[in-house]
Parts: sequence; C-alpha cells; structure tokens
Amino acid sequence: MDVATWTGRTACLLQQAMRLTNEEFAELLGLSDRTISRWHSSPAMTHRPEVQQILDLAYERADEAVHRRFALLMRPAEPTVTAQALRVAIAVVLRGDEVLLVCRRGEGELRWQFPAGMVKPGGVPESVAVQETHGETGIHCTVRAPLGERVHPVTGVVASYFLADHLAGEASNRDPLENVDVAWVPRSALTRFIPQEQIFPPILNALEAAA
Repeated sequence: MDVATWTGRTACLLQQAMRLTNEEFAELLGLSDRTISRWHSSPAMTHRPEVQQILDLAYERADEAVHRRFALLMRPAEPTVTAQALRVAIAVVLRGDEVLLVCRRGEGELRWQFPAGMVKPGGVPESVAVQETHGETGIHCTVRAPLGERVHPVTGVVASYFLADHLAGEASNRDPLENVDVAWVPRSALTRFIPQEQIFPPILNALEAAA
C-alpha cells in the first residue's frame, strides 16, 4: 500500500511492522534516536519532504512480511463497545422509626449497609431494589421515592438509591454466604453502623424528614 503523506503515527507504525527498536529504526533511516522519539510523542506531525522520501524508500525496500503487517496496522480501528457501568440498586427500607440493614462479609471485615443488588443490563433498578431486599432479608417492601444516584465511594459502582416502606415479613438472613446478619436499627443510631461520610446525603435528609 502507498502512503500519501507520512506522519509521526504512520512512521511509527512502519517501525512497528519492521519490529525495530528506536535505535535500530533511526540507524536504518540515517536519523537520530531523538527524532524517532519525537515521532512517538507527536503522532499528528507531518514530516519534511526529505524525510517523506526516506520513509518511502524504507517502505519500498522492506520485505513482503513487513508490508502485510503494516497494512494490518493501518486498518481503521474497530468501533469500541462501551461496557455498561456496574450498577447496584439500594433500598432504604423504613418501618416506623427503624431502618433495615444487612451485615456483609467483606475482605477481613464486616460491613453494615442497606440491602442492595446488582442491576443486570435491561434491568429496572427500582424492581431490583425490592426483589433483592426480599431475597436477602425476607422483607416485602414498596418503593416510596427515588433518592438519586452516585458513584459509591467504597465500591466505585454506580448506586441507585430508593426510599422504601416495609409491607410484610420478618427480617432474617436469607443469604448467609454474603451476609452475617440482618437487623432493624433505630434511624437515630444509623451512623453507629455506617460511617456518616459513607452515607449518601439524600438518605440522611429523607430519614430526617420521615422522623
């Protein structure tokens, strides 16, 4: 294939196709190592006419294997598929003056948190929050209002929060592999179980408003 105009990028692709180090490529072209390094740092640069000729000659003299590798490297990149961010749905379930928590097994530690579950692609976070609450604790609940979303400061996943009301059921640990305990705790004592700086502020606002 012919290259109409050599740039820093295409010159470096030729180097890659030849499988040469900066020093070896510089020696082949009769240029300095610093020049080759500059091409790597400035892929959009266009070379001077004399350098264009040097690169043309180097490409023409290369064997067929180099030409095949260079052609493959010059192909337009395939469109990338953006992975869906991991998302969890979290239920803040109220029963009178109490809020429902689960105690999870962590890496060498136990952590109290609200019932939560992973939202699969196409899943509805609100439904997941209700379903996972029942699956983890045996509690049936209904969503009262969404509380918003954030990137969780500990896990790094996208978290969708929902304020929910208890409908029926007794709290029990339905997922002993993941959890150690399930408990209703007084809303006023919530920060004894979960550090306040880790609690999504709209949760605290909602709990205060519901008091």
